[in-house]
Amino acid sequence: MSHYKINKLLIGTNNKGKLREIRDLLPKNIKTLSTYKFSLKSPKENGETFEENSLIKSKYFSKKTNLICLADDSGLEIDLLNKKPGIFSARWGGKKGDFNIAIRKVYRELDKKDRNWKDKKIRARFICALSLSYLDKKIACVSAKVEGTISNEPRGKKGFGYDPIFIPNGKTKTFSEMEQFKKYKIDHRFKAFQKIKKFF
Repeated sequence: MSHYKINKLLIGTNNKGKLREIRDLLPKNIKTLSTYKFSLKSPKENGETFEENSLIKSKYFSKKTNLICLADDSGLEIDLLNKKPGIFSARWGGKKGDFNIAIRKVYRELDKKDRNWKDKKIRARFICALSLSYLDKKIACVSAKVEGTISNEPRGKKGFGYDPIFIPNGKTKTFSEMEQFKKYKIDHRFKAFQKIKKFF
């Protein structure tokens, strides 16, 4: 499988923001299909790491469609919250995965830990695991991260997920305030993609 270039690919996510970003990262000659086309629901993610959950998704979606699948599992770790929400990042948004709810929960949990957290630099990181699978066979699984801090309030309208509250190190804007292609050049998904792009 690794001896030739992939030219047709299922992107294994039901998150429209991730789908758009992964499509923008992939070479234009690759024909991409989404899980929406097949009306596929996401599998139960019962892994203990981002890598395990990414592989659960890529194998599941590949077996359902008979296509090579690229799947992402990513999330936010906040040091003050003992690295939560971590692999439960999407689940903090409730059944509908509403990240406005998830962000409010982050702020509530930070308030519980330290009422003065807004006066401090709250270290955090985004982690992304990307996996490629064909049926039950793992082709590759890689991960990467981007370090940063939590903003005192949500800022910006361009991103998705926890982007409005994450400021990458060395920057003053949140991911949601950045132009998309500037964000794509420094974020966790881009860094993980650099490690897996030899297959494309």
